[in-house]
Amino acid sequence: MHPVVVDKPYAFVPPHLGTWWPRFLQLFLRRGLRWEFGVVDIKCRGLERLRESLSAGHGVLLTPNHCRPCDPGVVCELCRQAGTTPLIMASWHLFMQGRLKAFLLRRVGAFSVYREGLDRQALQAGIDILQQARRPLVIFPEGVITRTNDRLVALMEGPSFIAKAAAKRRAEAAGGGQVVIHPVAIKYFFHGDLEPALRSVLDDIERRLSWQPKRKGDLYERIYRVGESLLCLKELEYLGQPQTGPIHERVERLIDHLLGALEQEWLNGHREKTVLTRVKKLRTAILPDMVEAQITDEERERRWGQLADMYLAQQMSHYPPEYIKSKPTPERMLETVERFEEDLTDVCRVYSPMTAMVQVGKAIPVSPAREGRTREDPLMATLEARLRSMLEELAEPTSKRS
Repeated sequence: MHPVVVDKPYAFVPPHLGTWWPRFLQLFLRRGLRWEFGVVDIKCRGLERLRESLSAGHGVLLTPNHCRPCDPGVVCELCRQAGTTPLIMASWHLFMQGRLKAFLLRRVGAFSVYREGLDRQALQAGIDILQQARRPLVIFPEGVITRTNDRLVALMEGPSFIAKAAAKRRAEAAGGGQVVIHPVAIKYFFHGDLEPALRSVLDDIERRLSWQPKRKGDLYERIYRVGESLLCLKELEYLGQPQTGPIHERVERLIDHLLGALEQEWLNGHREKTVLTRVKKLRTAILPDMVEAQITDEERERRWGQLADMYLAQQMSHYPPEYIKSKPTPERMLETVERFEEDLTDVCRVYSPMTAMVQVGKAIPVSPAREGRTREDPLMATLEARLRSMLEELAEPTSKRS
């Protein structure tokens, strides 16, 4: 399990508002993306839209999709090409991975948000950044790294709250001013030879299953067989035997088994709409006593086991049904194998060369007026629709994007 949960008292890491450090670190950005993530080229489109909003003095919120760990670096490169440096809302656990990393994260423009509770300081920092309109604010509205570049998961509501609060403040201030949201679509393309690139990791996973590596035959069939076998193992572990039926039904059944009992224990059976919000709600209930050290070692160990089960459920929800079966592109097959390896070992190999295509969407003006209550936030609905459309456009063959 990735260390995404920290059982320590939360301490807000504020944004570093100076620009010398982020501009200095931008000089090494492309080299770092190449070395650490295999991204050898970044092609940005729609930069004029971002420049226009910045020149007009708008408070600018950038909302990219979040399919890979290198997305923040790619957005920083986008901002460098636009002549600015962003401030980025980032999960607090990232600042808990060593002093050097925490130092660099803050200097490059990141500030913390506590995902396991209501972080008023992070919300206020985001509102202040948009109100002051000196630098763009970056929030990843999916809230997690999905590793599914052709699929957008349900968006969190935080970006809308921050943008609307800032728009209201700007409208009330002397001189006024506007807040706009620019959706940002990021799409990665792998330009290497896929089968040799994936051979060693598939060999390793198959050996973990006590198989002989099955290098002959269709690569897609090999990936699908590995995925089904890993699911069978989890079904044996939690349900006692492999299940029958379509893969997506089996995944949903296992997720409900993992989360349902926990929701009965901690939430009186209350169930949120999405797996991500279900997991967040459970963490919010389970963590406080762990942070305050008010439980026995035995109980702490039990809760860590529950947190691991919740993490597994969240990761399983990021295997979309029919994702590679419906369209077995090299990128989809690569993403699936990357997730296999990451879920098994918490690390993922670097695959190169990769190109990042980045598209800045048209500005979405944020109204300062209070809206009536509706079942769906119109601002987030517009943002989600724009992002989906932009990702589909970026998914066209490279030859059509000359």
